[in-house]
Amino acid sequence: MSTAPAKISVVTLSLNQAEFLEQAILSVVSQGYAPLEYIVVDPGSSDGSRRIIERYRDRISLCILEPDQGPADGLNKAFARASGDIFCYLNADDAFLPGALQQAAREFDSRPEIDVATGDGQLWDSRGAVLRRIYSRPFKQRAAAYGAVSYVQQGSFMRASAYRRTTGFNVQNRICWDAELLLDLALAGARFHYLPALLGAHRLHGGSLSASKGFGERRLVEKIRIAGRLLGREPSAIEMSVMRQFFRFLRFFDNPPELLEAIRWRLGPGRPG
Repeated sequence: MSTAPAKISVVTLSLNQAEFLEQAILSVVSQGYAPLEYIVVDPGSSDGSRRIIERYRDRISLCILEPDQGPADGLNKAFARASGDIFCYLNADDAFLPGALQQAAREFDSRPEIDVATGDGQLWDSRGAVLRRIYSRPFKQRAAAYGAVSYVQQGSFMRASAYRRTTGFNVQNRICWDAELLLDLALAGARFHYLPALLGAHRLHGGSLSASKGFGERRLVEKIRIAGRLLGREPSAIEMSVMRQFFRFLRFFDNPPELLEAIRWRLGPGRPG
């Protein structure tokens, strides 16, 4: 077990999310964790986000304020310049929960054999009210191939050494670049670990990528392509749907609290924007 705490590099991606950006920044800089390297990437916001970033500039290690080819490219630029032992990232409309960095660091310190740790989180509405708990589950490659891996990106951490065994995020993937990186990590031999703790929050709002027009169709195209990398062939849309539901059933069977949350959510008054 090491004596010095691991240095964590956190990257926040920001593009015209001024409404939520300050809360995201505060959720990082108020963690009380050291040593922390905080990198903010903003390729050209025009909604006042740059003023918010400047307000916290003395608590940000590095700002990358230049055009890029999309979120995956921005993340690649940031992690290429990061110097931490552990990497993680946070979109400007999401947040870390209190103590997340400490819990992640302790887990990596006590388990030197793991490369990636994924924890649970909360789903928030646009105002930051908690809607429900969301779960990560132990990573399985075949389930990942069919887009059925459950993980909370805002509660996911990886060793820098594991990330550097991949080619980074796929710049051409503008829908699920995070899911593809998990597969790349697995194919590079990364060892995954599930941490059953509340670490991050994902915000549900009308301006999010998942709420954009045609998102479901574009995501399916990317998921089929990613599945082809692991299966050696591209499955049909029907096969993707059937196998995804099969693995989701196994996931819920293995974790009844997640099933109860999903039922409560489906039967609730609706999904707020």
